[in-house]
Amino acid sequence: MSLPNVAYFSMEIAMDQSLSTYSGGLGFLAGSHMLSAGYLQMPMVGVTMLWSYGYYDQRIDHSGNVEVAYIRKYYDYLEDTGIVVDVDTFGEKVKVKAFKVNPELFGTCPVYLLTTDIDGNSDWAKSISHRLYDGNEKIRIAQETVLGIAGIRVLQAAGYKFDVVHMNEGHALPAAFELLRQYNGNLDEVRRKTVFTTHTPVAAGNEVHWVDTLLEGGFFAGASRDRAIQLGGENFSLTVAALRMSRIANAVSQLHGLVANKMWEWVEDRCPIRAITNAVNLHYWQDKRVAVAQNDPQALLGVKREMKAELFKYIANVAGKRFNPDVLTITWARRFADYKRAWLILMDKERIGKLLDEDKVQIIFAGKFHPDDVMGREMFNKLLNRSHSLKNVVVLPGYELQLSGMLKRGSDIWLNTPLRPFEASGTSGMSANMNGALHLSIYDGWTVEGTFNGINGYTVEYEGLDDDMPWEERHWQDHKCVMDIIEKQIIPTYYNNKEEWARLMRQAIRTSEAYFNSDRMVIEYYNRLYHPIAHDDCTGGEKKKELNISETPTFDAWTYSNIK
Repeated sequence: MSLPNVAYFSMEIAMDQSLSTYSGGLGFLAGSHMLSAGYLQMPMVGVTMLWSYGYYDQRIDHSGNVEVAYIRKYYDYLEDTGIVVDVDTFGEKVKVKAFKVNPELFGTCPVYLLTTDIDGNSDWAKSISHRLYDGNEKIRIAQETVLGIAGIRVLQAAGYKFDVVHMNEGHALPAAFELLRQYNGNLDEVRRKTVFTTHTPVAAGNEVHWVDTLLEGGFFAGASRDRAIQLGGENFSLTVAALRMSRIANAVSQLHGLVANKMWEWVEDRCPIRAITNAVNLHYWQDKRVAVAQNDPQALLGVKREMKAELFKYIANVAGKRFNPDVLTITWARRFADYKRAWLILMDKERIGKLLDEDKVQIIFAGKFHPDDVMGREMFNKLLNRSHSLKNVVVLPGYELQLSGMLKRGSDIWLNTPLRPFEASGTSGMSANMNGALHLSIYDGWTVEGTFNGINGYTVEYEGLDDDMPWEERHWQDHKCVMDIIEKQIIPTYYNNKEEWARLMRQAIRTSEAYFNSDRMVIEYYNRLYHPIAHDDCTGGEKKKELNISETPTFDAWTYSNIK
């Protein structure tokens, strides 16, 4: 039997540094998905937005604080498909134009990019595709309406006969409602065609909007208010509705699968949630020098030192600090969200300060916050300002694909410090491993199944890991364990046993190549989601009764901490 044609919908896809269609981890993951689908020549197309100003450009202003800048992007290498479709949102008929990334451009499968920033639209309608994850609620809803509804219509206008619609997060949910409209309200027909990936247990990542605002925004593609409430509640949850409108869903690591099933077990008539662990594209992320040298310890150590020197030249140019390629280099680089705890390693000023002053460690921070996230911006600025007075610490702006690759090549330790179990996957450590950087991570997300303590990295585990305790105590417990590992295991091995360090690097490379390559992930999606080998638990089923979920439960930090 031939493989099904898949249409992969994602609000962001990171295909290349030159194409600003992503913000961070979700986009990096989607980009790897598209690259592997192209490499394996799987029958798949991507659908995303063409953002006129990208996410935002991050830089340091004249006062020494982080600045959010919006710079218009222009591209002359995208194919103009000539396809224009209409979408009704907030009382306007908005024209949506489709461009296309062909496989020969970046090596991906074909990807359609949608824009409303065209002649014939009002200024408001043009602004829908200006900024990724716009903080204005109505713009955000319109963005999701365009992605889902226009995305389906563009594919149909292009003659792409999809068998499966994959919603990568709830942003693309209007695609399911457009199918519901086309199938005259037959939910079972929609379910047969639709699958869904949920990426996070964090509340901010599971969008909720008042149903009437969504109705006004055209989000439901003509479905009635009552129908929408049946599926997602009056305070409408995109995740809940996606679980009810899909044949099957997946979480993004094995631990996240347990968390997600526990978190959403109250949702009646939801589809099953399987666990398919995230992965990254080996061909994109791994430096070719690492692939050649990995089985020769001395050559591997030499390549790592060479890549560190390249990164440190960049740091000197950008931040005016000179790092030493012979000093242990620890990097924390990811989205600046509070639960990811960028500040954790610096909690005990005297303890970390001693290691920095004695040139035992160098620390690099990088990452973006949502432009409307006041706490994330404040965290970045505090670290930035503190770094000026700390020896061997630097905070780098502009964390995008190119800098991410440099950091993963030039780091010895890739630090991951989320508050367990909020990190669904934490995929960045996989591409760091591919370049011989060892993972030092809280025992959360993909770490549970891919970082093996003393074999290919280090994990933060201790007695009482999942005990109920105040958050401040949890932070200090985690910090103490991180510092103990650095002082008692990592530093002695790095400086005194290069042979063992090279072995750990080699095993990090081997394990990431073996399982955390997105080629494996895409094949697993085909076998377990798109065209499942086992059909017994993913048929969607008949709706047993009408549901009224006008009030959906909320999940506080205590709830998450007690999910075992």
